[in-house]
Amino acid sequence: MQEQKILSVIIPVFNEEKTIIEILKKINNKKIENIKYQIIVINDGSKDGTLDLLKKNNHLYQHLLDNNDNKGKGFAVKNGLKIARGDYVIFQDADLEYDPKDYDKFINLFINFDADVILGSRFNYSEYTRSHNFLNKIGNYFITFFFNILFNTTFTDIYCCYLAFKRDLLAVENIKTTGFEQHAEILCSLKRNSKKLYEVSINYNGRSVEEGKKIRFYHIFKVIFIILFKRFK
Repeated sequence: MQEQKILSVIIPVFNEEKTIIEILKKINNKKIENIKYQIIVINDGSKDGTLDLLKKNNHLYQHLLDNNDNKGKGFAVKNGLKIARGDYVIFQDADLEYDPKDYDKFINLFINFDADVILGSRFNYSEYTRSHNFLNKIGNYFITFFFNILFNTTFTDIYCCYLAFKRDLLAVENIKTTGFEQHAEILCSLKRNSKKLYEVSINYNGRSVEEGKKIRFYHIFKVIFIILFKRFK
């Protein structure tokens, strides 16, 4: 019988009362043979009803961390990583842009190909992707191209939320950033420590700014800086 593995699912949350319970239900309903979830939710100072909903539905997760103030997605992610105990880690946004039904694709690569790092791609999508902000897409193309040149990779979408990796490849204490640029810092660190990097197509139901999307085009400048810094450090 195949040994059971643990997937740590890290979910930073800020003002997502409309979607947080639904996404948690989707994760719990997604059963994968020989995979057990460690679901870690980090409430990053939400001002709506997010925290109350989480407390009333504590059967949907294993850990709830609560920041009194909003300290940024990166700060929340780092705190979640500190208590992650899984063989593998995956990041999950609290909205409904990304669908946990795609977890199968990541687990397949971990189990059958001994993957170290796996990125999802919203551009090489499997069934659908929602048309989203043009400037954000151009920015993503640019930073992906920039990363590929510097790190000799062939990714198509380095800022896809779905980043999964073997937990022991990342030293949490070495993560320095706490903003949106942290995703790039983590990926750069993982690239240095990994031999087998993969990409899988996913489905994407992107939100508009009016619907709650938080990342902006100007975040690209910090991302470029951190990629350069990590490459030549």
